[in-house]
Amino acid sequence: MFDKAEIAEWLKNLQTSICKSLEDIDAGAKFVSDQWLREEGGGGDTKVLSDGKVFEKAGVAFSAIHGEVPAFLKTQSEHSLTGKMGDAKSFFATGVSLVIHPQNPNVPIVHMNIRFFSTDNGIWWFGGGIDLTPIYIDKLDAKSFHSALKAVCDQYDLNYYPKFKKWADDYFYIKHRKETRGIGGIFFDTLNSNVEEEMIKLKKFWQHVGQSFIPIYSEIVNKNKNLGFTEEQKNWQLLRRGRYVEFNLVYDRGTKFGLETGGRVESILMSLPKYASWQYNVNVEPNSPEFQTLSLLKKEIDWLTI
Repeated sequence: MFDKAEIAEWLKNLQTSICKSLEDIDAGAKFVSDQWLREEGGGGDTKVLSDGKVFEKAGVAFSAIHGEVPAFLKTQSEHSLTGKMGDAKSFFATGVSLVIHPQNPNVPIVHMNIRFFSTDNGIWWFGGGIDLTPIYIDKLDAKSFHSALKAVCDQYDLNYYPKFKKWADDYFYIKHRKETRGIGGIFFDTLNSNVEEEMIKLKKFWQHVGQSFIPIYSEIVNKNKNLGFTEEQKNWQLLRRGRYVEFNLVYDRGTKFGLETGGRVESILMSLPKYASWQYNVNVEPNSPEFQTLSLLKKEIDWLTI
């Protein structure tokens, strides 16, 4: 079994490293730390950067909480280990979650999360992933992003990328809009094993995903952050952020878990943008950049060869 304190400490250090790198990229605003305690057990540190030169809002949250296993986890069919919870009474959950909303509509929204969950009766798993939500889809950026994620996955198992890419396509899907949230990435949950060698591999992979975030995202940011944009493009950004909000409030598993376990609302809703928009019955011009982006918000696109 893994050392919970060691995992939590590693995650805290990852949060610090990511925040420092994002401050360097922004070259203006700084993260403000908001440490909090959870009445039922544990706490965290939510770091938020606001109104920067590059990032309008960036949130990087660490949490390590514990308490009684929520009833919904024992019945939630989307968790493959639900039926194995058995007589588990208490849980421990720790993770780092981040969402970044850039100023420039040419720079994509990004989400990354890595988390560890365990119970007092020996159940444990790793989860996480990285996904990208461009306001305007750039096929070269999409290919670069997915190629980098595949390279990480391939170091551990050649089946990881296709499996976790499909999982992301299915998970980050706005059902009521019949469109994906963005171009996906990788998503995985309930990764566990009883074999020591496999356990070590899963942990190393999980950590590698977290460490890969800055190299992968910073390349895309630096390529696009100084591009010019129009008021029309900014308005489109606000509409796409509205879609992002819809997914997070209706479907996101982490949001549901946080609210169901009495989590801190400010930290849970850190992922929401400062500004977003919903206009009635929006139509886009055929063959416009907006039209092209909407046409690519589909599952099962091979971004490596597009």
